[in-house]
Amino acid sequence: MAPLPLDEDNYPTPLVSRGRPVSGLWRVVALAAFFIAVAVLIATLGDEIPADLILVFLGLLAVVGVFCLFAIAAGLFRFSASDDTRTLSRAVVDSLPFGALVTDRFGKISYVNAHYGEFPGGVTDGVPVSVPRLFAGEPEAAEAIYRLARAARDGRPAMEDLRIIGGVGGSAGGSSKPFWYRVAVRALPSIGEGGKPLVLWTVEDITRDRERQDHAFVELQRAIDYLDHAPAGFFSADAQGRVQYLNSTLADWLGYDLAEFESSAIRLEDIVRGDGASLLMRGRADGEIRTEIIDIDLVRRNGTSFPVRLMHRAARLADGELGETRTLVLDRRQGADKEEALRASEVRFSRFFNDTPFAIATLDQAGRIVRTNAPFSRIFDWHGNDKSIDMQPMVQLLAETNREAFEKGLSAALASRSEIDPVDATLAGASDHAVRLYISGSEGGEGADERINVYALDMTEQRKLEAQFAQGQKMQAVGQLAGGVAHDFNNVLTAIIGFTDLLLLKHKPGDPSFADLMSIKNSANRAAGLTRQLLAFSRRQTLRPQVLEVPGHLDDLTVLLKRLIGEQITLGVEHAANVWPVKADLVQLEQVVVNLVVNARDAMPNGGSISIRTRNVTEQEAAGFTYRGMPPADYVLIEVEDAGTGMPAEIMEKIFEPFFSTKELGKGTGLGLSTVYGIVKQSSGFIYVDSVVGKGTTFRIFLPRHVPTEGEAPVKQAVAQVKDLTGHERILLVEDEDSVRAFSARALRTTGYEVFEADSGDEALDVLEELDYQIDLMISDVVMPEMDGPTLLNHVRERMPTLKVIFVSGYAEESVRQDIADNQSVEFLPKPYSLDQINSKVKDVLGKVDKE
Repeated sequence: MAPLPLDEDNYPTPLVSRGRPVSGLWRVVALAAFFIAVAVLIATLGDEIPADLILVFLGLLAVVGVFCLFAIAAGLFRFSASDDTRTLSRAVVDSLPFGALVTDRFGKISYVNAHYGEFPGGVTDGVPVSVPRLFAGEPEAAEAIYRLARAARDGRPAMEDLRIIGGVGGSAGGSSKPFWYRVAVRALPSIGEGGKPLVLWTVEDITRDRERQDHAFVELQRAIDYLDHAPAGFFSADAQGRVQYLNSTLADWLGYDLAEFESSAIRLEDIVRGDGASLLMRGRADGEIRTEIIDIDLVRRNGTSFPVRLMHRAARLADGELGETRTLVLDRRQGADKEEALRASEVRFSRFFNDTPFAIATLDQAGRIVRTNAPFSRIFDWHGNDKSIDMQPMVQLLAETNREAFEKGLSAALASRSEIDPVDATLAGASDHAVRLYISGSEGGEGADERINVYALDMTEQRKLEAQFAQGQKMQAVGQLAGGVAHDFNNVLTAIIGFTDLLLLKHKPGDPSFADLMSIKNSANRAAGLTRQLLAFSRRQTLRPQVLEVPGHLDDLTVLLKRLIGEQITLGVEHAANVWPVKADLVQLEQVVVNLVVNARDAMPNGGSISIRTRNVTEQEAAGFTYRGMPPADYVLIEVEDAGTGMPAEIMEKIFEPFFSTKELGKGTGLGLSTVYGIVKQSSGFIYVDSVVGKGTTFRIFLPRHVPTEGEAPVKQAVAQVKDLTGHERILLVEDEDSVRAFSARALRTTGYEVFEADSGDEALDVLEELDYQIDLMISDVVMPEMDGPTLLNHVRERMPTLKVIFVSGYAEESVRQDIADNQSVEFLPKPYSLDQINSKVKDVLGKVDKE
C-alpha cells in the first residue's frame, strides 16, 4: 500500500531542530571528481586513444547522465536523507499535546517541539531553555528536577509529578492555586555512526486531572462519612460469613470499638442470634441476586440482643461467583414491643417461604409483583437481568402466546373465584423454559396491595422428557412404517434384479440390449440401497458385527473420503493412543462415517476443514456428559467436526428424522442422517450433535467398548475367491411371492439343482410328504400367510432334525432369529438378492452339509 501524502503545512513546526543533517554533498563531489578525471585522461591521452573509442565512451556517459536525471525526477535516487519517513516522525512529535525536547546528557538542546514553547519561560529571547532551567525558580520542584537531571546523565528513565503554586513561571498571575506538571526523562538511542547519546524530556500540564482526582476523593470521603454516621447500621460479609465492614452506627449498637475492628475478625454467628446467620447464608448459597427483608435479633458484644430489620442483598462478581453481601440494619427497638415468639415465628416463616419448591409471588390489583421468594427469582430471573422484577407486571415475564390465559386467571382471582384453571406457559425470551402457574385470590394479607397469590412450578425438565418420549414414539412409528415399506419393496426388487441377471446370462456385452439391462439392474440396486437405508433407520437391517479396531479402519477409509470431499476441503484424522476395540458391522460403520463426512462437505460449499477424531471415554467421564439417554459406561468416541455453516436449534431437533432434508429439491433423500441414527442405535451406540450457527457442527458417536474373549481378535476381510456354484442336490423352495419364487427356482435350476416349489407353508408340508422328506435343503420366506417360516421349520424338524434351512427376508436377521428356537440351526439370506448371491449362499450351506 502506498504511503499517505503528508501535508507539512498542517503541522506545527519545531522551535529548534539541530539534528545533524545527512547531506548528499559527498555524492556530488565524487561525481564531479569522476568527470574531471575522465576529462584529464582524454586530454592527456587523446592522441593515443582512437577517436571512435572516445566517442563511444562519451556516448555511454551521456546515456548514464540522462538515466540519472530521469531517476532523480522519478524519486528513485535521492541526494538527501530527509524523506517522508523523517518528515512524518517529526510531524508526530511536533503535534504531541505536551512539551518535548531532545538534549544530550549534559543539557545541550538538539530539538524542541512547538508545544514546549507554550509554557511560560520555555523560551527566553527567542531561545528555548532546558527543563531544569524552566523550573529553576520553583523551590517546590528543586529536588525533583535534580533527581530527573541526574537520571538524564545516567541514562535512566524517571518521572516526577511537580506541584507549583501559581504555575510555572507565574503563569497564573500571582494566584495561589496549585498547578501540577508531569515531567519525564528517558534515554534515546544514538543517531548515526559515532553519534552522542541523547535524552528525551517531556513536560505535561496535568492540573485538570489532579483536580478531578481530588474532587472524586473528597466526594468519596463525604460518602464514607455519611455511611459511617447514617441513622442506620450497615455491614458487609464475604461468602464464608466473615464480616468485612461495619459502619460506625452499627459498631456503636453492637458495642464494638470501630478503631479496634479488623476485617474478618467477626463472623455472622457473633452478631446474629439463633437461626439468623444460617438464614442469611442460605440465601447466598442458593446463588440468588436479590434483596430480602428479614426481621431478626442482633447480639451485642456483651451478649444482650435487640431486634432489627435487615435489608439484605447478595452480589455476584464478574466471573459469576458470589461476592460480598451488603446489608442495611434498621433498629426496631422503638415502638416494636413484639414478643420473642412472634419474632421467631417470622424467622421460621421466612425460612419456609424461601425453602419451598414452589415459586411464590404476591401481586397487586394491577398484576404487578409485590413480593417473591427465592425459587421465584431462580425461575423468572434465570437470564440474570440486572433489572429487578419487583413491581413489574408479571404478565411481561411470560411469552405473548400465554399472556391472555394468565390475565384471565388474574381476573378470576380478583373476582374471588375458588376454582381457577392452572396456566401452562413459557417465559418471555426463553421458549425452552416452561412453568405451570396456579393463581388464587388473597384476602386480608399483610400488605393492602397484595391481592393475588401466584404459585409456579418449573416444568422445563418434564416438558423435555415429554418431548423426548413423543419424539421416540414418532420415530418408532415411522420406523415401523419404513420397515414395512422396505420389506415389500425388497420382494419387488428381488424379482427385478433376479430376472435381469437371468437375461444378462443370455446377452453378451456387445449386444444392443446389454446396456439397457445393466441400466435396469443398476437402478434396481440403487433402489435396494434406499430400502437398506429405510431398514437401517427402522433398525431392521441385517448387521454382521465383528471386533474392530476403529482407528485402523478409519485410516483405510481416508483415501475414499478425500475423493468425496474434493480439493477445497482439508481432512484431518486424529486418534488417541490405545483406542479400545468395538463390536460393529464394518460396512455399516464405514457408511456412518461416509454419510457424516458428505453432510459436512455439503455444509461448506466454499471449502473448509473436516476433522475426524477417536478416543476412549471412561465410565466416569461418560457420567459427566449431559446427553440424555446415555448410561455411564466405557465407550469409544468418534467425532466428526466441520467448520461449516452450523445449524439452528429447530433444525437440530429434526435432522435424524427420515425424509427431512435441508438440501435443495432433488439433491437429497433425507435418509442420510436417519440411516446413521439407525445404524448407531442398532449397534447399541448413541449419537448426538452440537452445532453453532456460523461456526460449524460436531457429531459425536459413542460405541460401547468391547472386551474380547480369549481367542477373539479383530478380524480382517477375507479375499473373495472365484468358486464353482453348480450343484445337483434337491431343494425345496417356499415363497409366497410368485415373481420371487419364479426367479429363485430358475436361478437354482440354471446351476444344476433339482428344485421343488411351494407357495405356502401348508403346501410345503404336502410337497415333503410326496417326496418322502427326501431333500437336501429348504429355502423359505419368513413372512407368509397362514403359516410363517419359523412355524414351518418347527414342523419340518420333527421329521428332519438335521435338515439345513435358509431363511430369506427383507427384515433384519436379528428380528427373524427372535422367533426361532435357540437349538435350531438356520442360515439367513437378506432380500433383495441377486443370481450370484442366492447361488453362492446355497453352495456355502450345502458345502457345510457335506463336511458334516
